[in-house]
Amino acid sequence: MVAKAGEGTDVEIVRREFGHPDAIAMCAAVQAEYRVLYGGGDAAPMDAADFAEPDGAFFVGYVAGRPVASGSWRRIVPGRVAFSVPTAEIKRMYVTDDQRRRGLGRAMLFHVEDDAAAHGLARVVLETGSKQPAAIALYRALGYTDTDGTGWAQYAGYPGVVILGRDLTPR
Repeated sequence: MVAKAGEGTDVEIVRREFGHPDAIAMCAAVQAEYRVLYGGGDAAPMDAADFAEPDGAFFVGYVAGRPVASGSWRRIVPGRVAFSVPTAEIKRMYVTDDQRRRGLGRAMLFHVEDDAAAHGLARVVLETGSKQPAAIALYRALGYTDTDGTGWAQYAGYPGVVILGRDLTPR
């Protein structure tokens, strides 16, 4: 799927297996950024099966054939935590430094949300950190609000952790 991001940038968003070289590269890039920002990578367990149909998906965004963005969702297993509606966790939202502020994060997030909704999910939740103010501003501008991370959030209760959620209603 080709989406228009800001500034006329075309981004091709492609579903990839979690073990695809471009997915691995994007995950490594976001982990490197976490190490700079927070002094360590994200320790949340990530298994390829979490992002396999029909319980999840991993996407890579390409500009001019180069991987520059990623985003994914995984279904929160019923019974692990009591949500009133089918819910997915958004993971690995990332845009390379040279492509930021061009609308790619928004385009990827819309794609991830739309795919989760197409798989029967009614709500999405995510964790981010206070050292990522641009990400927080994007999520809040798109209707994400503070939510409880009890039972699913790896970092619930940690200082600086921001836990957000949004109902998947049509835009």
